[in-house]
Parts: sequence; structure tokens; C-alpha cells
Amino acid sequence: MATVTHLVTPPESSRAYRPRAAAKTSEALQEKKSVYVNYDRGEHEVSVRVSGFRKADIARRFRVRVENDRFQKDWSVTEVAERLVALNRWEEVDGVLNSWVGRFARKNFPILISELSRRGCIDLCVNVFNWMKNQKNYCARNDIYNTMIRLHARCNRVDQARGLFFEMQKWSCKPDAETYNALINAHGRAGQWRWAMNLMDDMLRAAIAPSRTTYNNLINACGSSGNWREALEVCKKMTDNGVGPDLVTHNIVLSAYKSGRQYSKALSYFELMKGAKVRPDTTTFNIIIYCLSKLGQTSQALDVFNSMREKRAECRPDVVTFTSIMHLYSVRGEVESCRAVFEAMVAEGLRPNIVSYNALMGAYAVHGMSENALSVFQEIKRNGMFPDVVSYTCLLNSYGRSGQPGKAKEVFLMMRKERRKPNVVTYNALIDAYGSNGLLPEAVGVFRQMEQDGVKPNVVSVCTLLSACSRSGKKVNVETVLSAAEARGIKLNTAAYNSAIGSFINGAELEKAIALYQTMRRKKVKADSVTFTVLISGSCRMSKYSEAVSYLKDMEELGVPMTKEVYSSVLCAYSKQASGQVTEAESIFKQMKMDGCKPDVIAYTSMLHAYNASEKWEKACELFLEMEDNGVEPDSIACSALMKAFNKGGQPSNVFILMDLMREKEVPFTGAVFFEIFSACNTLQEWKRAIDLIQMMEPYLPSLSIGLTNQMLHLFGKSGKVEAMMKLFYKIIASGVEINLKTYAVLLEHLLAVGNWRKYIEVLEWMNDGGIQPSTQMYRDIISFGERSAGIEFEPLIRQKLASLRNKGVGGNLSKAH
Repeated sequence: MATVTHLVTPPESSRAYRPRAAAKTSEALQEKKSVYVNYDRGEHEVSVRVSGFRKADIARRFRVRVENDRFQKDWSVTEVAERLVALNRWEEVDGVLNSWVGRFARKNFPILISELSRRGCIDLCVNVFNWMKNQKNYCARNDIYNTMIRLHARCNRVDQARGLFFEMQKWSCKPDAETYNALINAHGRAGQWRWAMNLMDDMLRAAIAPSRTTYNNLINACGSSGNWREALEVCKKMTDNGVGPDLVTHNIVLSAYKSGRQYSKALSYFELMKGAKVRPDTTTFNIIIYCLSKLGQTSQALDVFNSMREKRAECRPDVVTFTSIMHLYSVRGEVESCRAVFEAMVAEGLRPNIVSYNALMGAYAVHGMSENALSVFQEIKRNGMFPDVVSYTCLLNSYGRSGQPGKAKEVFLMMRKERRKPNVVTYNALIDAYGSNGLLPEAVGVFRQMEQDGVKPNVVSVCTLLSACSRSGKKVNVETVLSAAEARGIKLNTAAYNSAIGSFINGAELEKAIALYQTMRRKKVKADSVTFTVLISGSCRMSKYSEAVSYLKDMEELGVPMTKEVYSSVLCAYSKQASGQVTEAESIFKQMKMDGCKPDVIAYTSMLHAYNASEKWEKACELFLEMEDNGVEPDSIACSALMKAFNKGGQPSNVFILMDLMREKEVPFTGAVFFEIFSACNTLQEWKRAIDLIQMMEPYLPSLSIGLTNQMLHLFGKSGKVEAMMKLFYKIIASGVEINLKTYAVLLEHLLAVGNWRKYIEVLEWMNDGGIQPSTQMYRDIISFGERSAGIEFEPLIRQKLASLRNKGVGGNLSKAH
């Protein structure tokens, strides 16, 4: 194994002549870097070691005291820190510290606190600090308190940081600028910007001049809470007081705009920075990429990212940059691009953090790619990281989206076993996992468990549960969910009302949906385009077409912009009304294009239906050509509507052209499409094509309705193609489709029309075997045929066959026929 360890020492110039005491102090405080490189494994590690004041540096009286005590150890500060961190119980620090010779040098105390704070062990730091205060040689110093306040700030322990601020004053330790900076930073991290502002006032009253760091911390405190206006006011005070902003200040202002969702203002401010010749850094570009992504300007965001990756770029992308681009691709639904960015980050030598892994898992989860999400989850563990709550939630969500609620529950239980406390997002994901798979009782159970576990449901929980009610396919009491939300003080937003209205409509309760919409308006909750899309499409489904169109007036009153979905729903309402509404449909369709909403396949299909209903076949054909010119791919419904227009408009040959086009573009065939093709075959007497079509439609037969198959059987029979009719019938039987009395009636009618009485009686036998009782008229028809058309030779044979049917148990209706 090729391993190299380097000890990095300071340059000669830094070790010039100094007074003896100063030299000793400097040597004790000096940080020595040790570099470990393992070329075989590709590992590189830098460790920093601090000696501190050792046995030779302490006062003589203390040195004599520990000279012959074998339990007293002359450890360096770094060794003490390592031993403390290795303790199983951090309350047992006294044993280690009381064995350390360096405790007699009080200058070691701030060094030890700094060393422990660098490791982020806050509880250990608190215990060590409490031990220090009980030592006889302890002296309260600003640097120790400032370090402890900064450490509490890093861990969002604002009350403890404030407590130390008051404690240091009791110990006659006067706070300085660094103390106030640390405390302002602590309140800023906790979102308590008003406290931070008050501390600034206290600082000024104490005649302590604020530094640039003070102003930066205060601007950050305001900005991180979304109060970008207050952040700008502080920035103005800063320049008025003669403290010029630096790049950190500019980045904090940009971040304030970002937190306040003022993305356009952030971009404008960035332009001002460029105009003032302020050179941005990686943090600046990260904020700009985020703002561009939120504004939907993804191509510009990618341009910024690509410019950062150029060879001569001053600011190279970091882990945050790559993670932001991964989020961008995830929102766009480009999972492969998201993975490619992740791999590029690793290829450039950057180590992904847990946020990067979570971003990749989130992209997979949205698309239900549970196997890929699990692979990333396992990769997190292999790389020595611990999955956090977001990691588990993404994995759970991936199983929910892929239709595996059982595995989603397993992840939830595993999460608890690993002592990761589920948050409200986790519970919502589990509710959705059950709800999206139609398991409403289990979804309700999770909602109740959530409250029992002390996690307060939010409006997203209610929305998710309402969506579960909608997907369950059962008529459920949506009012119960709404009452539960009201009882818990959850104020419903637009999305929640939309989910509830959709649930009512899916349960065929249009009146309740309308009543809830009126409640929504009474409570001043603004309806959006989704609200009206649900109401209009729901009214169409219930054949309430005039009511559906009436919602356009409400949209105009409320100033809700028309969307593609609303236009399509309104067109659907007009297309299903009387033929006189085609003019209104054309007007809406034209308005849709004028408003910049590019019509989709649903809008075109609705217009095709409108033209078919008004028998304007030529316009339907013209519309299809326009559809092709605009690059809109037709679906099965659009193709069946156009085929109907061709058949009714006297252009049945075009049906076959469209059929070939559907095959070429792999558009799935439906029952309506097959019926129109059979109709065209019937019109053009293309029976060979029709017979070939039977073979083609075999895979689709189980999905076709029995009414449609009966119509196709009738088309063959009416045209005298009885053999083809029977061939289709055999295919229907083989596909497992349930046959009814009407199907047999069609067969018998056309068999008798061509005089095939033998097959007629055979079909009656099939009916008997299938447990379907032939009607009296069916027997009368065959008896009448025998008497009139069969002749003397076959009439007795027909009666004999019918008699044998009677003996097999086909009784009642045959007796009535005689």
C-alpha cells in the first residue's frame, strides 16, 4: 500500500526571533497540519493538531505537584479533545480532564474549547465549560464566551446563547463587538430578526462600534426571515455610517431577495453588482441559478452553470451549484439529466453531500423509480453517510408512487428503528402512498397515528387525504375530512378546496361540489384555474353543459386567467351540446389561440366532436390538417372522431389512410376506432380488409365493450358476410369476453337471413350450454322458417332438432313457441 504522511510546518520567516515568553505562547497555540495520502484507495485527509501548554510550560509549583503522579498525563490539547470525544457518556469528562497536566495552564482553556467546537460537539463543550468554571485558576474571558455563543448559534440554541451573554456580564466580562456579532448571528439563524435589531441598538448604547461583520449578520438575520425590506434598510444604514459593503454583503442581500421570493429583484441587483464592477463568487452564482430556476428561466440557469464550468472561469461550481442544477432537472422531469449532473459532480472530484443524494432520490421518487431510489439510498450508507429524514421520505415516496404501499410502510418503520423522527412531510408521503393506491382506511389510519405521535397535520395533510378520498373510487364522506380540518384549526387553502371539490365530483355529488365552491368564495379564498377546470369538467360529466359554460363569467369577475385546461373543458362542454353551439366553440377555440394558449390534443378533439355533432365534416377534416401542421400528435379519441367525420362526410377511404398513420405512430386502437374502420369497410365493400382486421383486433377484444362487439357482428351479418361474423364471434369467445343475449340475437338474426338453419340450432345449443335462456321469439323464428322456407325435406329435421333441445332441458320458451 502506498501511504504518505507529511507534516506541514510554518515557513522560516514566521519563526524569526521573538521574546522567549511570546515564542512559547506562539508555539503552544500553533496549529500543525498533518496530511495523510493513500494513493491506492484515493484517500486524502488533512488533520490539524494543537499542542497547547504542556508540563514544561506550567508554573513550577504545579509541576512539582504532578511530577511523581503516574495518573497525571502530559497530553496535548488535541489529544485531550480526542479522548473526550471518544467517551461514551459526555457527563464523565471530569475523569479525563482531572488527569490532564495542562489544566493548570488557564491559557489552555480557550484552546480546548475552540478544538472541541471545531468538532461540533456542543453538549461536550458545555460539560467541559462547566468543569472549567469550577477550577481555581479559571478566569472569565471574552474569547471563551464568544466561542461558546458561536457554537450555540451554529446549533440554533438561541436561549442558551443569550444565557451565556448575561452570564459573562455577571463574571465582570464585558461583551465586545465579537460577542454581539455572535449573538446577532444566533438570533438570525433562529429567524428572530427583531431580537437581532434590538441587540444592535444595545451595542450602539454600549458605545461599541458595529463592524462590517455586525451589519452583515444583521442583514442576514432580516433577510433569512424573508424580511428583505428591513434587510435593505440595514444595508442603507451601513453605507450611511461609512461602512462599505463587501462581496459577502452583496451575497447576503441577494440571499434576502431569494428568501423573500423576490427573484426578479435579485436578478436586477445582480446586474447592479456587475455595473459596479463587483466580482461575483460561486455563492453569488448559486443564488442566481436558484432565482432563474424559480422564474422558469431554466435555459439561462443552465447557461450560467455552463459558463462556470469553462476552463478559464474564475468561479468553479461547487456541490451547491451541482445540487441546484439537479433540482432544476428534477422539476423538469428529466431524471437522466439529473443523474448525469450527479455523475459529472463526482467526476470533477467533488464529494456529494446528503442534500445532493436527496436531490437525486427526489427525482427518482417523483417518477416512482423505487429501485433507483433504493440504489442511491444504499450508496449513501456505503459512502459512510447517515440518511436523514429527507432521505427516508424520498425512498418512502418512491415506493408510494410506484404502487407499493407495503414497502413504503416498511421504510417508515425502518426510519423509526434508526431513530430518525418522521416529520409532517414523511407522514403526508405515507398518506399519499396509501391514498394513491385506493387504500383509504389505511390513509385515514396514518392521519390519526400522525396526531398520536405528536406531529401536527397541516393543510397538505388534508389535501392528501382529500385526494385519497377522490381516488378510492367509493362514495366517501368528504365532509368528515373537512370538519376534521376545521376542528384542528387548519385553514383550507385553494389547493385543499380544489381537492375537496374534485372528491365530490368523482363521487357524483355535483351539488355538494357547487356548495363548497360557494363556501370558498364566501370565505374569501381565491379560486384559481384548477378550481374552474374541475367544476367545468365535472359539470360536463354530469351533462350539465349550460352550468359548465356559466363559470366563465365567474372567472372573468375574479380575474382568473384562462388556461389551456380551462379552454379544453369549455370546448368539451360546447361540443356535447346541440349543434347550434358550434359557433360558440369556434369562438372559444379562436380566443384560445389569440391568448397564446397552444391548443393540445384535447382541445382539438373537442372541436372535432363539435363539428361532428353539427355535421360539418369538411371543417373537421380541415381541423385535422391544422392539427398536423402544428405538430400536435393525435390520440385514439381524436382519431376515432376524425374517422367518424370521414365516414359521415362521404370519405371512407381516408379512414384507412388514418388507420395506417395510427399504426406508424403507434397510436393505440380503441373500440370506437375499430367500429369506424368496420363502417368504412362496409361502405366500400372492403371485406378482405375487414377480415384481416379481425386478426389485428384480437389483442384488444378484452378491453372492448360488448355493445361495440355486437355492433361489429351486426355490420358483418347485415352485409351477408356470415363466415366473417362467426370468425369474429369465435375470437370474442376465446378472449374471455362475457357474451349476453343480445350477442346471440345478432348471430341468430343473420344466420336465419342467409338460411343457415343448422348453425342457428347449433347456436341455440351453445346458449343452452352457457346458461342463457333463448327467447320465445327465437324459437318462433326457426319454426316459421322451417314451415315457409326449409321445404318438405328439412322441415321435419328442424322439428326433430328442436325436440332434442327440449329433451336437454330447454323447456319453457320452446313450449310457448309451439
